[in-house]
Amino acid sequence: MAKIDPDKLTGPQKAAIFLMLMGEEFTSQVYKYLDEDDIKRIGIEMAKIEYIPAEAVRKVLEEANIEAKEMLGDVTVSPEEFLKQSLIKAYGEKGKEIFEEIKKEIGPETFKKLKKLDPKTIASFLSNEHPQTIAIILVHLDSELSGQVLQFLPEKLRAEVLLRIALLNKVDPEIVKEISDALESELQSVGGALGKKIGGPEKAAEVLSHAGRELEDEILSEIEDENPALAEEIRKYLFTFEDFLNVDDFAIQTLLREISTDDLKLALKGASPEIREKFFRNMSKRAADLMKEELEMMGPVRISEVEKAQQNIIRVAKKLEQEGKIILSKGEEEFV
Repeated sequence: MAKIDPDKLTGPQKAAIFLMLMGEEFTSQVYKYLDEDDIKRIGIEMAKIEYIPAEAVRKVLEEANIEAKEMLGDVTVSPEEFLKQSLIKAYGEKGKEIFEEIKKEIGPETFKKLKKLDPKTIASFLSNEHPQTIAIILVHLDSELSGQVLQFLPEKLRAEVLLRIALLNKVDPEIVKEISDALESELQSVGGALGKKIGGPEKAAEVLSHAGRELEDEILSEIEDENPALAEEIRKYLFTFEDFLNVDDFAIQTLLREISTDDLKLALKGASPEIREKFFRNMSKRAADLMKEELEMMGPVRISEVEKAQQNIIRVAKKLEQEGKIILSKGEEEFV
């Protein structure tokens, strides 16, 4: 189950929260105006939700320009049950089929149990599994958690697992079920997808982006030795802090309004002079001068703190791109 972060809500998450707030009847009517793919996208997010905090409710209502003080509390209704009932109201028996497809796409119950364990425990649990099995399991977990698990896997396994994630296309649901059943037995001993595309270079890059820069370079070098074309494909999907050099000024200005000064200061501390200048150029003279002064006064900081701040900013940038507010281009794409 997913914990909702009010500051990092995606479009499908906002839609899921809004529909749950408006009730089953309203939601069942909305479904009739959406195509099945959109319903599944929203439904998957809805089914993943553990609970909705009041702050997330407030932000969604504000964005929808709705004032409803009586709604400003934690939402405790079962998202999965809500999804099922609203789909049945909209489509009858067909609604049940869509619900079952959504459940399969978010993976078996066993994978949900795995998400509750810490990354080190999951890595230890999976370290003796075949790399293909590990890859199938990791693509069913959140990318951030998968990246953390990757860090704790034996060194000889890391590149092989990411290589297999990148090459995954479709997985027979029977294989997923077999893996789930085997995991369930192992979990008990210690106290997905319906042919849907679940891996690929983009997913591999997403997982790798959460594994740390040093490990990122190391694993990509190993994959490049074995499959240079695939390594290049993965790199296309990896957005680094230095790639902000190729982002237009409007996007940088929009981003600056959404990120914290502390994150920016730490991120720029470990950035190249060119990147620093890119951000300074898009700030007011007073704000830029103040930031330069603070950077000069800063003592040494851990690389891990710099990378964390840079990742925070990249996450905000990707969220803004998802919302259609900015475009993140690495400078090679053409636009008309």
